[in-house]
Amino acid sequence: MTYRELYQQAKKLLIQAGKENPAFDAFCLFSKATGFDRRQYAIHGAEPANPEQAKRLLTLIGLRAKGEPLQYLLGEWEFMGLPFYVGEGVLIPRGDTEILVEEAARLLRENGGNAALDLCGGSGAAAIGLARLCPQAKAVSVELSDSALSYLQKNITLNRMEKRVSALQGDVLSCADRFQEHSFDLLLSNPPYIPTGDLDGLQIEVQKEPRMALDGGQDGLLFYRAIAKSWLTKLRPGGGLAVEVGIHQAGNVAALLVENGLKEVRILPDLAGIPRVVSGKID
Repeated sequence: MTYRELYQQAKKLLIQAGKENPAFDAFCLFSKATGFDRRQYAIHGAEPANPEQAKRLLTLIGLRAKGEPLQYLLGEWEFMGLPFYVGEGVLIPRGDTEILVEEAARLLRENGGNAALDLCGGSGAAAIGLARLCPQAKAVSVELSDSALSYLQKNITLNRMEKRVSALQGDVLSCADRFQEHSFDLLLSNPPYIPTGDLDGLQIEVQKEPRMALDGGQDGLLFYRAIAKSWLTKLRPGGGLAVEVGIHQAGNVAALLVENGLKEVRILPDLAGIPRVVSGKID
């Protein structure tokens, strides 16, 4: 079997498994197993495939066909042009979250501050992405999960952000008193927001991600209530807040935050037109 035939077999198996992007997934895993980029594939495609590489690829394809997330199999994923280690136990960074980071950066530039607090930090994508966009920013990223915290710490090192992003283990629902009032210029968060009753109906790949990072309580708004009640007071006057929200949640989240003092509220859509980010400022 040649490398070209091996790739075609991998793609066919993913087509048979009903995967949405079989050609893309198959080549990503082909590259993982062989070390070939597209140029090398074009050069060496007609050569006999290395048996160990073929075995490795078909093992990866088998896992992908059964619903293992592509990102977990690759072990790394890109967000805002930066690399992030990912794997079992941490939420996979998604393109929608770039809108959150861009809005957070806008707020921080407007108020001229530099101290940011990232709640439910996960892989560190939001905090590290913010630091990339705002060279003056220094962020504290709070994460409860041991597994996710490990990825957060590794990603800070991977992106050479040790002097600008720090990881802190804590429960956003109960650790607000560890932080001084009026000590931050920006709060940002991509918290769990899937209603508990909807979790079992999610696509199989999403169900492989940590439940802790998805479960937003009975109505999906548990963490937004905590942010509104306990965290807005951590902002200095003029400070900004930006949070990512789920489908049909933007209006309720905005109302919660307005009730607790948020002004100049904006609701921003994702690329599909779904309201995805709620932001505003504190007087």
